Amino acid sequence: MTDAVEQALAVVEEADVLVVATPVFRGSYTGLFKRFFDLIGQDTLTDKPVLLAATGGSQRHALVIDHQIRPLFSFFQARTLPLGVYATDKDFVERDLSDQALIERARLTVQRALPLLELARNARHSAAERMLTI
Repeated sequence: MTDAVEQALAVVEEADVLVVATPVFRGSYTGLFKRFFDLIGQDTLTDKPVLLAATGGSQRHALVIDHQIRPLFSFFQARTLPLGVYATDKDFVERDLSDQALIERARLTVQRALPLLELARNARHSAAERMLTI
């Protein structure tokens, strides 16, 4: 494993919250996406808030978030946010999200993640304090 991959894994494992996104390939997440998360420690994402997102060529693949990505993070016992964000190429103009309803959905998803982020930070702080008293 290269140093760059090890550093990327450490960033993910130490993050307070994750925003994970993948393009849809043949009705699911990409192989590279899956391979990366195969390298993550099984218990390192427990209770970590995770915002799920995907992009695809049409709305026909919008359920990839609930049928493919969410179960993957359930394996890690992560706290996936109930709202996911799915976009198609028609939702972008020059690499910027242009659909107002989708922008609002993304904003709402982030707002709902904030309380979980605070819980995760408090839990990590409490765990660190417990380790110092041992």
